[in-house]
Order: sequence, then structure tokens, then C-alpha cells
Amino acid sequence: MDAGTRTPQNPWFDRAALNDALKRNKSIVCALSASYISTVAGYPLDSLKSRLQTTKTRVSVPKLAALVYHEEGVKGFYRGIWIPLVTISFVRAASFAIYSDIKEYCRTNHYFARNKMSDAAIAGGISGALSGSAISFASAPFELVKVRRQLEYSIAASKGTPLAKPPGTCEAVREIVKTNGFFGLYIGFPLHFLRDTVGTALYFLEYDAMRHFLGRQRSGEQGPTPPWLPIPVSLIPFVCGSLAGVTSWALIYPLDVVKTKVQQRALAGTPPKGVWETLRRLVRGPDPKDPKPVLAGIARIYQGLGVSAVRSITTHGLLWTFFDITSYYIDHLP
Repeated sequence: MDAGTRTPQNPWFDRAALNDALKRNKSIVCALSASYISTVAGYPLDSLKSRLQTTKTRVSVPKLAALVYHEEGVKGFYRGIWIPLVTISFVRAASFAIYSDIKEYCRTNHYFARNKMSDAAIAGGISGALSGSAISFASAPFELVKVRRQLEYSIAASKGTPLAKPPGTCEAVREIVKTNGFFGLYIGFPLHFLRDTVGTALYFLEYDAMRHFLGRQRSGEQGPTPPWLPIPVSLIPFVCGSLAGVTSWALIYPLDVVKTKVQQRALAGTPPKGVWETLRRLVRGPDPKDPKPVLAGIARIYQGLGVSAVRSITTHGLLWTFFDITSYYIDHLP
């Protein structure tokens, strides 16, 4: 037995084997550790975002937060968090693994191999699109249940049944399946698929383009930042992750609003409406004879974007920061 790899306190612990496993599964380990931290930090803002998207009256974020705290307590901000915490171990890790493997495939086969920002962006965008579309099949049911848990009170109000105590996650799943069948877990899936494919493509495209712009080489090594932006290298992942998260989310935000509204109506048992009809009603109002001004409707669609932007800055900045920290640690293991 090699004394250098097995500790005297625990002769069954093989540090060399552990280090080798970490190196072989680096993208998954990095994604897991970073995702848990970023999810816990940003979930309260995600919960407020879902409520803002479905409320019929304009309300400020502080007022809504105070209302949630008054009616549901601190638990209200974290209602349904166990779903992303449990599923994040599969969804985020698989997403990053697919993204990393496709980028590596492009690199080894000399696709988009020039050391230019455009090539880095295209490789990241293609990898992100394939990753997002593949993962959407697994993530759609979990996100639907998350939306259900976040909107329990508004769904109950739509049904006209006061909610004394919201159901737990397992009970919510059983109720969805009982009412809509197993495929009820895929309510709004076409919109979810489109949102994840386009959104993930934009996200990784922007992130890789910005990282290249700020000095990262195609080999993965970080070079010097541009002279006009002398920020510490340690801040680059946070800056790029935040900007990519905010801008990509802003572009697909109307699609997410329509998806959430379609899912809310279906879960509440109200007559379904098509995607375009839902979008039209959000922009112009429910009465075709008395349409609302277009700008007011667009403002309503983007209601909650501010809190989503703060959430994106927090979650994606922390995600890439801890992803790089973990990656650096694994790369320097003996």
C-alpha cells in the first residue's frame, strides 16, 4: 500500500484515486459546487420574479417582498427551492458537461479554431443551443412544479378556493398528474424548449465572446485584460457571467412571461389560450375593443425584469466565479 496516497487515519481513503476522479469529471464537479451556491443565493429573487410576471396589478418589488413576508414568512421566498436544489445536480451538471464536450469536440477537430472572438462565440453558441435543447426534456417537469409551488396562492385564487396551507412538493406533483395525467408535467413544454434552446445559446455565446474579449485564449488560459479595463483577473468570471446572464435573459424574457402565464392558466384549470393570443392579451389587454397602449403592454411584459436582472447578476456571477475557483483547484491537484 502506498503511504503517500492512503492516510494513516483512514487506510481506505485513496487520495490519488479521488484526485484522478475529480480531474476526469471536472466540468461536472465544478458545475455542481457552483450551482448549489448560486441557486440558494438567487432563489428568493426568482420567486419574486414569477409572482411579478403573473400579478394583474403593478406592484413594486419591495412592496411585493413585504407582502410575501407578511402572508407566508421567510419560507415564502424559498417555496419550492428543494426542486431546483435536487434537480440542479443533474440538470446543471449535464448542461455544462454537454457544453464542455461539444466545445472540446470543436477544438480537437479544428472547428472555429481561429483565435478570434467570433469563433469563440459561435462555438459557445452552438454548444449552448445543443445543451439547452437536450436538457429541456429533463428540466421541464421540475420547472413546472417549481412554478406551481411559487404561485400556489394565485392559482388557488383563480380557482376561487382559498388556500389555508399550501401543499408540499410531492402533493403538488400528485395533483398535477391526477388532474392532467403524466404528460401534464410537460404543460407549456414547446415554450420551455424554445426558451431553453435560444436562451442557453445566447448565454454561452455571450459568455465565451466576453471571456475571449477580456483575454482568455482558446487553450483556456487567461491572458492579460485590455489596457482600458485593468480589472483583477479574479473578477473576470463574475463580470462576464453577470453580463451574459442579464443580457441573454432580457432578450428571452417575453417568452418566459408567456410560458409562465400559459402554465398558470393550465394549472388553475382556466380555458387555455394560444401563445399569440396570450401575448396579445398581455400587450393589448383582454378587451379587443378597448386595447391598451402598446408601450404600456410592453412595460407589463417586462414587469419583474429588474428583479430578474439582480437575480442574474447574483446567480450567474457567483456561478462562474465558483466554477473557475473549483476548476483552478482541480487543475492544480497533485
